[in-house]
Amino acid sequence: MQRIGVFVCWCGSNIAATVDVQAVAEAMKREPGVVYAANYQYMCSEGGQKLISDAIHEYNLTGVVICSCSPRMHEATFRKTAQRAGLNPYMVEIANIREHCSWIHKDKAEATEKAIILARTAVAKVQLNAPLTPGESPVTKRALVIGGGIAGIQTALDIADAGFEVDIVEKTPTIGGRMAQLDKTFPTLDCAACILTPKMVDAAQNEKIDLLTYSEVESVSGFVGNFTVKIRKKARYVDSTKCTGCGACTEKCPSRKGLNEFNMGLNTRGAIYIPFAQAIPNVATIDPTQCLKLKSGKCGLCEKICSAKAIDYTQKDEIIERQYGAIVAATGFKPIDASKYDEYGYSDNPDVVTSLEFERLMNAAGPNKGVLLRPSDKQHPHDIVFIQCVGSRCDDHRGKSYCSKICCMYTAKHAMLVREKYPDTNVHVFYIDVRTPGKNFDEFYRRAVEQYGVEYIKGMVGKVWKNGDKLMVQGSDLLNGEQLLLETDMVVLATAIEPDPSARSVATMLTASMDTNDFFTEAHAKLRPVESPTAGVFLSGTCQGPKDVPETVAQASAAASKVIGLLSKDKMITNPCVAQSNELLCNGCSTCERVCPYGAITYVDKEVRGPEVRGVKRVAQVNPAVCQGCGACTVSCPSGAMDLKGFTNREIMAEVDAICK
Repeated sequence: MQRIGVFVCWCGSNIAATVDVQAVAEAMKREPGVVYAANYQYMCSEGGQKLISDAIHEYNLTGVVICSCSPRMHEATFRKTAQRAGLNPYMVEIANIREHCSWIHKDKAEATEKAIILARTAVAKVQLNAPLTPGESPVTKRALVIGGGIAGIQTALDIADAGFEVDIVEKTPTIGGRMAQLDKTFPTLDCAACILTPKMVDAAQNEKIDLLTYSEVESVSGFVGNFTVKIRKKARYVDSTKCTGCGACTEKCPSRKGLNEFNMGLNTRGAIYIPFAQAIPNVATIDPTQCLKLKSGKCGLCEKICSAKAIDYTQKDEIIERQYGAIVAATGFKPIDASKYDEYGYSDNPDVVTSLEFERLMNAAGPNKGVLLRPSDKQHPHDIVFIQCVGSRCDDHRGKSYCSKICCMYTAKHAMLVREKYPDTNVHVFYIDVRTPGKNFDEFYRRAVEQYGVEYIKGMVGKVWKNGDKLMVQGSDLLNGEQLLLETDMVVLATAIEPDPSARSVATMLTASMDTNDFFTEAHAKLRPVESPTAGVFLSGTCQGPKDVPETVAQASAAASKVIGLLSKDKMITNPCVAQSNELLCNGCSTCERVCPYGAITYVDKEVRGPEVRGVKRVAQVNPAVCQGCGACTVSCPSGAMDLKGFTNREIMAEVDAICK
């Protein structure tokens, strides 16, 4: 006979203000199998946990129902409490009467009635629960970081410093990411390369770190502690073990019509190239879509002049398969496509540039060697207009509803750099409002206005068009209540940032969650901000949301600490809520095998004996060490043979019956 205890939490006023917790407890006392019911102000507190523990001993409880907040918050807490009291932790059920009830109701009678129903469903389920025992699986002492920007580099360095091996997979020929394209960083205006390059060198020289540049993840299988990953190492057509990075081949290449990706397409590069001077690895790469030798069999000049004999036109893509205990997503961001906003004339006027393009124009290693010139005629601009929130905080389908977080600050940075280097240049900034939430950020913005004389105009720009050799900017000044028509030499668009296009495919391979904007979703915004809901997958940098460099580095180290905590274990406790097959009902159709995202299901020929079945038949077998309890197989099984421990069909139907009671 089941002996159930029900514990109703007030959650301060979160629940008690909307739900009559005493009435819920009294109603539960009348439920079959319930021998004890009580309410308490904070069940998760030490006093609340002692109340549960004492009741388990005093009433010899076989199951516990906690009516409180989401199980994502405190299910682990209450399971540990039950375990310490001698009760199997999987005989604990959570009835979520906060998020599912009190927070969404205003009428107390209505909320109380719903809370009673939710508690009743949990009681019905726990009566059918069976004690479960978790298993163990070994942990592979190696981590994978997907993305070689500042987030990926910092994460890898921290993991390696703890003594664990780590691989960085970067799809471009060099690590460094977006930060490598920057000139200065806010709010200190120090050199981005001076900060980043030493870390790139550290990553390359660390014996625990393996750099897999010009590579992409092909597939991911397995589970936390035991991931199997296939990585495609793309052909560079250059032997990286021989190339010295001398650059002779890049200078002599006759095919020089390829757009320079590192300089945002503002100049061209040869078919064989090294992205930038501090690139790591400092190895040339041949673009097969541009190389005359690979396209037509002609040329081959780079092979002739390479003294190291590093050119290899026969090189093929290579598939590498490795095992990892943890995976970190650090896929970064890209600026939104400014051509969507043709009211600003971006597609038609070369003197309308994005902020990242402006960054390269100002950079000493950029296309103009650090001299600010208009792209159209290579003349020095004397008037520049910056337009904020291009693609950010938009309600239409073209942009993003969120604030990109960094635009106000990098526009202030650009404005200050222009005024400092070219005092004869007038700078105007159109803005919706200025957001400066970081340390010393507001002071930085005030410097731009007060010390450097940057004119900030509160209002939106409606249109930008060409008039002779000038650009005309039509906008509004909301503070003065007037329309403006400014004549300027250049327009800089502070474009929104969005996740890298690769993020969606990476998330699919990792079975990780994403939001509607294709940012990775964290397990809990406050309690688990660098963990994915998928166990063993962690988040670093702007793949999770817009961030500046300091915040990115902080999150990278936080993700690394989680990985280190995981890899320091010799064995992982596995989830006992796994699928199981009723071999008498299984018809061997393979449906469950096809839908299983973890490859946990295989089929075997087995002798089966039952009331109506006898003989050898093809049946499904579940590997409990691999199964993650997602339930995909249970809903797809046409014969009802697959079930999920802890969430069996009987238990679910008992909950449905309790609701309809």
